[in-house]
Amino acid sequence: MLAIREIESLPMRMADGVHLVADVYRPVGPERYPVLVMRLPYGRKVASTVVLAHPAWYAAQGYVVLVQDVRGRGESEGIFRVLEDDVADGAQTLALAADLAGGNGMVASYGFSYHGMNQFMALAGAKKSGGKVPDAMAIAMAAFDVRNHWAFEGDGFRLQSNQMWACQMAVENARLDGDLAVAHMLHAALPFLHSGAISGRPEVLELASKYTHYQDWLADDPSYWQARSPQSLLEGVTLDVPVLHVGGWNDIMLQGTFAAFEAFTAGDSLQRLSIGPWSHIPWGRRVGALDAGAGAADGIDREIVAFFDEVLKSRENPYPKIRLYDVGKKAWTGFENLPKTETLVLHLTSGGRAATTSIDGTLAEKPGLPSADYLVHDPWRPAPSVGLHLGTPPDFADRAAVDDRADVLVYTSDPLDRPLLLSGATAVDLFVTADRPSFDLDCTLSALAPDGSAISVTSGHRTVTADGDGSAVFVCLRPIHVTVLAGHCLRLSIQSAAFPAFPVNPGTGARSQDAAVTDRLVTTLVLRSGDGYPSALRLPVMRQLDPKDGQAITAEEIRTKP
Repeated sequence: MLAIREIESLPMRMADGVHLVADVYRPVGPERYPVLVMRLPYGRKVASTVVLAHPAWYAAQGYVVLVQDVRGRGESEGIFRVLEDDVADGAQTLALAADLAGGNGMVASYGFSYHGMNQFMALAGAKKSGGKVPDAMAIAMAAFDVRNHWAFEGDGFRLQSNQMWACQMAVENARLDGDLAVAHMLHAALPFLHSGAISGRPEVLELASKYTHYQDWLADDPSYWQARSPQSLLEGVTLDVPVLHVGGWNDIMLQGTFAAFEAFTAGDSLQRLSIGPWSHIPWGRRVGALDAGAGAADGIDREIVAFFDEVLKSRENPYPKIRLYDVGKKAWTGFENLPKTETLVLHLTSGGRAATTSIDGTLAEKPGLPSADYLVHDPWRPAPSVGLHLGTPPDFADRAAVDDRADVLVYTSDPLDRPLLLSGATAVDLFVTADRPSFDLDCTLSALAPDGSAISVTSGHRTVTADGDGSAVFVCLRPIHVTVLAGHCLRLSIQSAAFPAFPVNPGTGARSQDAAVTDRLVTTLVLRSGDGYPSALRLPVMRQLDPKDGQAITAEEIRTKP
């Protein structure tokens, strides 16, 4: 590792005269190095250290590192507007970084979450203006479509996470404006919002509306999202930049990582993908109820530097092109391309008491006799959000106690007679009707262990407006790569609420985030299966080698014990 100079604070003038402040980390010595740029709205001293190594560590690897407060945050001038000014400001910062003292003219960007999204925005700005395009980008846990990869999921408003982030950003906006009374009011409200005692329109965010984007997110205007979504702004742009895409199986923006990887892979530049076992924060070995193993403990810094060394310094990269973490095997798996899978279909069936008890509903290879399961959603006692990307706490969780609730439908397979490797997005087809105009479906796939614990693996949410045409409701669960061990069962759990991750659906057809407590109606759902109603779970299964003879096992050969 190289020695580092004293940190330099650098004001950078934007085209409209606003100055953005950055810290610059340089190695000691006369050599010139590539410049790494990070732009963030949380104060440049934070510098993504909640998940990444300090900028000084990156500089010690042979890089000049520039960490900048975005407009209207930290010590930078101007007014902060979510992703609105990052197109122009980001592009100009890249151009200025190319001429930075100690740099060699090559510029890359890195960072996670918001500092991942504004890398996309800077690229869009550079392409539009004909300015300096980044020579490489390392983008971790970022939304590519801001609405559908961040603010909403399956048209359901992500209530608690949206409110927490809006409140956090508004505190700093109010403080910088000198409105300390509102800043203190917002800060005091954070524990209240975190507790889940929340409505779609909490009074504290209404009173602080001038300092927050929250009302715009509630309004859900398509033009608002289009102006702030990398996917929209990069449409039609030649995506010829090498990118390392980093995600987490329990990250709230996982779909954005895959969507960006797919979009950039259509170009000719090197694209790498690494998905760890983590949620948005932190990135370590312990992921909720699971110990993910030593392979999860090292984070992602070394892989980021290896990628930049490969692209910017022409060094060999020891990492596979695609790395996916398997929490079942507690290890990374490497691929040249995303794995190909076959679909294993398991049919839902029951004796009519899949909600009443957690042992009545089954998952079977063949459709069963016609059955109907009734699920009563009581808005006064909504089913909770548990673990994974939006639960409190997040990550892999034992949801066995929730499955015992009478407002959760549960369908379980027989024990597996061999390990089952799932890789990709699971889907559920549900023939479900309701006695109200609208309802929610929240589906979770778990691995039921012999000791009775049900460890959640992935989930998907959908807000449904009933159309009465009798067709199945399709719910897509988030991508996974996990080995379910022999002796374990697969379990599908279906709820009509996931509170406070999502607001309680009132059943009236009105938007859930707009409904008052007094608007909410008891809603009865009927899920039919069997002949004429093929409700089913569709699993993406990878071929594996049979340990006995080394032959590949296909989806058709995968069977549960009779």
